[in-house]
Amino acid sequence: METMEKEMAEAGVNFGLPDNDSLVIYLTGRWQIGMDLPVADEVVGKIESEPRIRSVSFDTNELKGWDSNLLTFLISLKTFCIEKKVEYREENLPEGAQRLLKLASAVPERKGARKVSEKEPFWERMGGEAIQSVASVGEVLSFIGEAFIAVIRFLTGRATFRRSDLFLFLRESGSQALPIVSLISMLVGLILAFVGAIQLQTFGAQIYVADLVGIAMVRVMGAVMTGIIMAGRTGASYAAQLGTMQVNEEIDALKTLGISPMEFLVLPRMLALSLMMPLLCIYADIMGILGGLIVGVLMLDIQPIVYLNQTREAVSLTNVWIGLFYSAVFGVIVALAGCLRGMQCGRSASAVGYATTSAVVTSIVTIILATALITILCNVLGI
Repeated sequence: METMEKEMAEAGVNFGLPDNDSLVIYLTGRWQIGMDLPVADEVVGKIESEPRIRSVSFDTNELKGWDSNLLTFLISLKTFCIEKKVEYREENLPEGAQRLLKLASAVPERKGARKVSEKEPFWERMGGEAIQSVASVGEVLSFIGEAFIAVIRFLTGRATFRRSDLFLFLRESGSQALPIVSLISMLVGLILAFVGAIQLQTFGAQIYVADLVGIAMVRVMGAVMTGIIMAGRTGASYAAQLGTMQVNEEIDALKTLGISPMEFLVLPRMLALSLMMPLLCIYADIMGILGGLIVGVLMLDIQPIVYLNQTREAVSLTNVWIGLFYSAVFGVIVALAGCLRGMQCGRSASAVGYATTSAVVTSIVTIILATALITILCNVLGI
């Protein structure tokens, strides 16, 4: 008995040809989700195998129930009949199915709604990029101006931000960055010492490895490597944090409450990184000199005290101040680039990833440009 009821419940399609040119489709069982349903291909194959068929009609006396699966079947079959110019008769279908089919075909596709991919002309694309670049420059200048105003308000004691946030960002961009700064700076010192030792050994001037490593690390390399590390670590973090806040509309909420996002979000991050970068630069210089000392002692058989004395004589206070100036500039650059890209972030998850990537690229490129400009300036001033 249960088997018979199951067979009656299963959806099925039977065919009949009472006339020479008319195909009757008998719909049986329940056409509902979870059932083993027929597909329109069965009927299509039947029509294609009988070229004399000119019309299709339905018999639903044995139809026990239906839902959207039946409508999908009927729409697919109707599309095929229209293409093959076969008459499609719906009068014997359930009244509800007829109404839904009419509703589905009542609104035609709007002209131009379908996306058409057209190749944009080269000059048009170049013009669009140029316009976008000019607009981006305007946004950057506006952001820098707002940041400068926020710093002025901070110096006059009128800036609105939480002091606890400042201490949190100081810790994140300071002590928590020491492990990666230690590793990279020591490796850079090792590499500089090793490359210099190979060349200087030819002339018997191994002791000048201390001069090479000391001046290079203190004057430029310590600051540059620290800036790049912080761009990939802290700058990207700033962009991701602010980008996520932009997606969650938290920045819009701050504006609604009358709180300046520039002072509340950007200012503490910029102050923290600007203050910690010189300290991290000094630490990177020490680690780089330590890396050079390892090569000098183990590879060149130089006494540690001799190496350190040679480094002290080679590195002047001017080199130290120039390195600290580099690092302070890089700190501002990384903080501004990270916060700028975060504030410019779109309203989707993918936009956060793009903002993070853009922040790192912008920071590194700007660091290299700033290094070149400061180096040229120092050369012109003779320092």
